[in-house]
Amino acid sequence: MAQLTRHATIIAAAAILGGCSFISDTLFPDLFGDEPAAPREQVQIPPSPAERAQQPSYTPAYTPPARPPVTAGAPPPMGTTTFQPTPVTPGQPTGTLVGRKVAQLRGDLIQMQGSITRHNTRLQKVRNLTVQNSQRYHGTVAAINSRLQVGTTPGNPVLVSQWNAAQIQLDQISGDIARMNTLANGVASDSAMAGYLLESTRATYGLTGAVDEDHRQLAILEDEVNRTVVLIDRLLNELSEDINRQSNYIGSERKNLTTLSLAIKNGEILGTSLSNRAFARMAPSRRGGFQGGPGAVMTGRAGPVGRTSGPLVVIRFDRPDVEYQQALYMAMRRALERRPQAVFDLVAVTPHMGSPAQVALGSSTSKRNAENVLRTLTDMGLPADRVNMSATTSPDAQTSEVHIYVR
Repeated sequence: MAQLTRHATIIAAAAILGGCSFISDTLFPDLFGDEPAAPREQVQIPPSPAERAQQPSYTPAYTPPARPPVTAGAPPPMGTTTFQPTPVTPGQPTGTLVGRKVAQLRGDLIQMQGSITRHNTRLQKVRNLTVQNSQRYHGTVAAINSRLQVGTTPGNPVLVSQWNAAQIQLDQISGDIARMNTLANGVASDSAMAGYLLESTRATYGLTGAVDEDHRQLAILEDEVNRTVVLIDRLLNELSEDINRQSNYIGSERKNLTTLSLAIKNGEILGTSLSNRAFARMAPSRRGGFQGGPGAVMTGRAGPVGRTSGPLVVIRFDRPDVEYQQALYMAMRRALERRPQAVFDLVAVTPHMGSPAQVALGSSTSKRNAENVLRTLTDMGLPADRVNMSATTSPDAQTSEVHIYVR
């Protein structure tokens, strides 16, 4: 009996092991077993276009849209919206008092929309005129800069004539701003009228003696007055933005013209006004010092240095007509790139040598040189209230010098 039980157990274990092998082969096939007896069908897949190419290729996941080029010194963009009101829906007379009131309000709305149409026509004309004047102005300034870029004589009369033309063209743009201000006043008057008309339309609902047709026409009129009010508000907002942008642009260009006049006087290109760069947010320059010729020597670091860290600029007047303007402009520009709100100390340094009379004479010369440097800085656009002047003597100085420090 025990032997029969043992045989039965062996047979059952063999059956279980065979089932496990069957399950394992079905769910988890043997990757290292023998090849199946039946041959497999092989399908030839042709190479893809990328595989046939000699050079590797890729397809970008996203291509950003092209942006229009930004021109340095270009005039600010103006609005492009055309403000054309929707025509007023006509109505049929009902013979009631409310119906006559609705007809009167409808007539007032038609007159107001006619005024808006005239304002829109004037606005488009002023915009086109401003664009034309700006293009002529920038064409003249570009001609001056291109001539200065290649080099010219100091005080070239051709450039002086072009500068005068640019000044006139900038005045014409200022006249366009005055026209936009006048137009804005007219639109503001229409806005007050539109507000009164909307209140009157809503108050008409409270009048007695109306029929259903009166209220139907009154509802249509109220919607049209609301749309007109929104149109006037948009017109006023766009006009205000155009006026603000153009006014800031005119102020900046007037400062640039002042700096350009200094460049024409020296016969070499400088750049934009320092007052414009004072509020620019640009990457700081990595280079710090300047080294000029025997006349002007630029030393120091154009960065956030204190008053005791050494001068930003040292100009030595050891010969007549020292050409320091270009190097001075570059030094001040880099200082303002790092510290837009920087204040500068301009110090006239006199050599402490010779008799007291010679020292006094040298002090007068140094102060006169410092005043010329200050005038040059203001011509470059730096506000005079950001420059403090002082004078001193130094035994190390061999000639009259002007030092500029950053605070």
